[in-house]
Amino acid sequence: MASKKVLQALNSQIQKEFFSEYLYISMEAYFSEHDLDGFSNFFNVQAKEERDHAYKFFNYVNKSEGKVILEALDQPRVDFSSPLEVFELALDHEKYITKSIHELLDLALEDKDYTTASFLNWFVDEQSEEEESMSKIVKKLRLLNENPAGLFMLDQELAQRAYIPPVV
Repeated sequence: MASKKVLQALNSQIQKEFFSEYLYISMEAYFSEHDLDGFSNFFNVQAKEERDHAYKFFNYVNKSEGKVILEALDQPRVDFSSPLEVFELALDHEKYITKSIHELLDLALEDKDYTTASFLNWFVDEQSEEEESMSKIVKKLRLLNENPAGLFMLDQELAQRAYIPPVV
């Protein structure tokens, strides 16, 4: 069973993952408002994945005989100036989540909680993928420099992203 300190940190991570979902829904709404359906789809899928991540932590806390304590979510940002700004903020947010996962892993290892450390390794790998994905889109958007034809093409590319529910 995880220590009280580790369980508290895991509960904090649940809140961060649900906030991530909320933030990405806000970004989805921005793109939907601007009829960029592919960009909107990208963040719809991203939000669903973040919800899945929150539930992975939720289920782990329960399996560890801990108590899930849901914290209030702050209102996410709703106004953005450009697609590039949205993705830069999303990349910064993913870096924040990565740092949080690394701190959780450090705490688990410090506590000699190898079961939790093993559980967290999936998230370490996942965050590497998340940052890479956001970074690639940021680089593409910088190259496009808001060129309408390029944005249209990227919108079409992002429309292809599909949500794949996790295997339980």
